[in-house]
Amino acid sequence: MKLITTLILAAGTLLATNTTLAPATVNKTESTVTWKAEKVTGKHWGYVPISDAQLDVAGGKITGGSFEMDMTNLTVEDLTDPKSKGNLTNHLKSDDFFSVEKFNKSTFKIKEAKTTNGTDYTISGDLTIKGTTQPVSFPAKVSVSGKELTATGEITFDRTKFDIKYRSSNFFEDLADKAIYDEVKLEVKLVATI
Repeated sequence: MKLITTLILAAGTLLATNTTLAPATVNKTESTVTWKAEKVTGKHWGYVPISDAQLDVAGGKITGGSFEMDMTNLTVEDLTDPKSKGNLTNHLKSDDFFSVEKFNKSTFKIKEAKTTNGTDYTISGDLTIKGTTQPVSFPAKVSVSGKELTATGEITFDRTKFDIKYRSSNFFEDLADKAIYDEVKLEVKLVATI
């Protein structure tokens, strides 16, 4: 009897370990990162494609994971005039902002995913932009339908902590209506098969 109990426990432990180690398959075409930034005279928004992503899931709950953003293909979506759109896109890729030639990827890595109900989370982790890593925490929602898990959340970060100081009123005086606010938002949606 002890032998049977030991085998059942060992098998259960092995299955639990395999569940924890197997990352969920993230669908990069259905997953999105939307950026939003504001200035005194208005706001802009667009997309940053996800080039790589994984979610660690155990028992239908997120335990870890990461995603990588392709900064070279960042887009501006609120402008319709091709010249204005192109000018802003190129400026965002320049050294004034994201220095895309030097830093073509940005990443977020989950360090902790807290939940009491499997739906409402507090996600904490490391955000890396322009080679600088800063800790961030944000609320997230997770829903599971069959084998599909969808996680959504909004990361708010201070761009100046990543050496993006262009037209920040904290670093430049007399900007008046040319100032750009320091807070940037990333609305993240990850869709994964579990």
